[in-house]
Amino acid sequence: MVEVGRKYVFDFDSTLTRVEALDVLAEMTLQGKSNKDEVIEEIQKITNLGIDGDISFTESLERRIKLLKANKSDLDGLVAELRQKISKSIESNKEFFEKFSDDIYVISCGFKEFIDPIVKEYNIPSDRVYANTFKFDDAGNIVGFDEENPLSQHNGKIECLKQMDLDGEVQVIGDGYSDYVMREAGIADKFFAYTENVHRDKAAKNADHVTPNLDEFLFVNDLPRNISYPKNRIKILLLENVHPAAFDKFSGDGFSVELVDKAIPEEELIEKIKGVHVLGIRSKTQVTKDVLAAADKLLVVGAFCIGTTQIDLDTCRNKGIVVFNAPYSNTRSVVELAIGQIIMLMRNVFPRSTEIHNGQWNKTAINSREVRGKNLGIVGYGNIGKQLSVLAEALGMRVYYYDVDDKLALGNAVKCNTLEDLLNVSDVVTLHIDDNKANKNFIGAREIGQMKKGAILINLSRGFVVDIQELVSALKSGKLGGAAVDVYPEEPRSNGEFITELQGLSNVILTPHVGGSTEEAQRDIADFVPNKIMDYINSGNTVDAVNFPNIRLPKQNKSHRFLHIHKNVPGIMAKINKVLAKYEMNISGQYLSTDSEVGYVISDLDKEYNKEVINALKKVENTIKFRVLY
Repeated sequence: MVEVGRKYVFDFDSTLTRVEALDVLAEMTLQGKSNKDEVIEEIQKITNLGIDGDISFTESLERRIKLLKANKSDLDGLVAELRQKISKSIESNKEFFEKFSDDIYVISCGFKEFIDPIVKEYNIPSDRVYANTFKFDDAGNIVGFDEENPLSQHNGKIECLKQMDLDGEVQVIGDGYSDYVMREAGIADKFFAYTENVHRDKAAKNADHVTPNLDEFLFVNDLPRNISYPKNRIKILLLENVHPAAFDKFSGDGFSVELVDKAIPEEELIEKIKGVHVLGIRSKTQVTKDVLAAADKLLVVGAFCIGTTQIDLDTCRNKGIVVFNAPYSNTRSVVELAIGQIIMLMRNVFPRSTEIHNGQWNKTAINSREVRGKNLGIVGYGNIGKQLSVLAEALGMRVYYYDVDDKLALGNAVKCNTLEDLLNVSDVVTLHIDDNKANKNFIGAREIGQMKKGAILINLSRGFVVDIQELVSALKSGKLGGAAVDVYPEEPRSNGEFITELQGLSNVILTPHVGGSTEEAQRDIADFVPNKIMDYINSGNTVDAVNFPNIRLPKQNKSHRFLHIHKNVPGIMAKINKVLAKYEMNISGQYLSTDSEVGYVISDLDKEYNKEVINALKKVENTIKFRVLY
């Protein structure tokens, strides 16, 4: 319950707004002046000295006004500019200001001339705004401020709040040390350091609570808010040097994000996963049953790659943890590398390059062939295989493909009914098959024996699908004319020493699992996967989830959304609706999707309801996870 008589005192600059108003005014009045940047930098420096208490506020104010050279006519433009710079979480929580308007005050060392019109739109009248006022000369130039106002003096906020003599618990919300001093003086009961726009160490160090946004403040005080759970409380752990754009995307939406530049072993991850809501990995981190058992708050795993065999998908599903990957983002990168390797191997470029590096000139056309008119065999005709098919045809190659599923051919590609048919006819065989464990040694002695003498093998799929010893034997014997290998049965967790039997063989291209590692692909992945994760966290959408019923939800419209994940057994939907009926819930929309193991029910309901319904829904038999979104 909200305590009776609680009063909320807000700072204005860098709290209610994202900026310091006098800095914005300086930008406007100094436009076109040759010394603009130097003056603005000086004003900002003086502002910070005053906020942190390193110089008296009176001195700070006097020095800034002298530098401003502003006129009364500039204030309308300033107000218009400030309206566009309201703090994001302030703007999204207008309901709080409307419901608690009688208990909200503004104490600012800024000026009423620009504060009043801004906070009026948030239901805060002028008589609850305590701030300085400008002095103008006859021409309307700002020449000073009211020196009698306590807010123009050092520690003026203390005197101002003392004179207000507010009843009840007084909470101060601000970004600066000058806000904290009201708590220090004993006339405010709590100080919340507001860090949405700027983090001032001195204020944060002395705060009763650091609040990265208004959502956190409202959550701590159990006040009405725009979102059910502050995003800063949702912890995201990104491993394996995931592209920094993912960090920017998550942190920009308000989440707390930790970046680790490598994979970490299971025992370390078991400790680190505790308290984490979202885990982001690439291909090396193993998300095992033991890791998931320690994941007490995990909602989502994001694989910033195509493969998901490193994740125990069944355990994730049974624990209500949704898994997303990036099945399309690096397709083009892999295809381009495959095309490049086909040409390099067919032209025997690498042996010639090695000879030149060793000081030997050996100009010859032996074993150097065009790709035009040659047969390319694609094993696995998915996203990568199909795009490779199109580009290879454009180079004049004849394309054959084999897939265990029935896939429609693109262009003039020819479908092979068996793998043997494809191997028999292909000059180049390129593998693009999935990470199903049944594909281990998919290409072994028997399959290599079915290939043309002098054929080339390319593996950009999974390391375990090729029997490496058999490949080495075939290369040494001359059965195969070359190979390109980007993936290996065992790969190190981080960069460093690596040994493989393929090293030193002629006409063999070895790369360290970089098929999808281009700047463009990694940026696309860092855009795609976070979008899927945030869509699930923020709205409940599971479109493109790997292990979970897929459902696309409409946008919430002034409703609370109940997300109920449960074992897929008969009667759950009826039990959920029985609870909703008991509590007389008005349902505006309801959606269900299931697979063989779990069911996912989403109910959109009117905002006013008995909160006991939440506990009742959590107690429904076979419930796995339940959460509320608004």
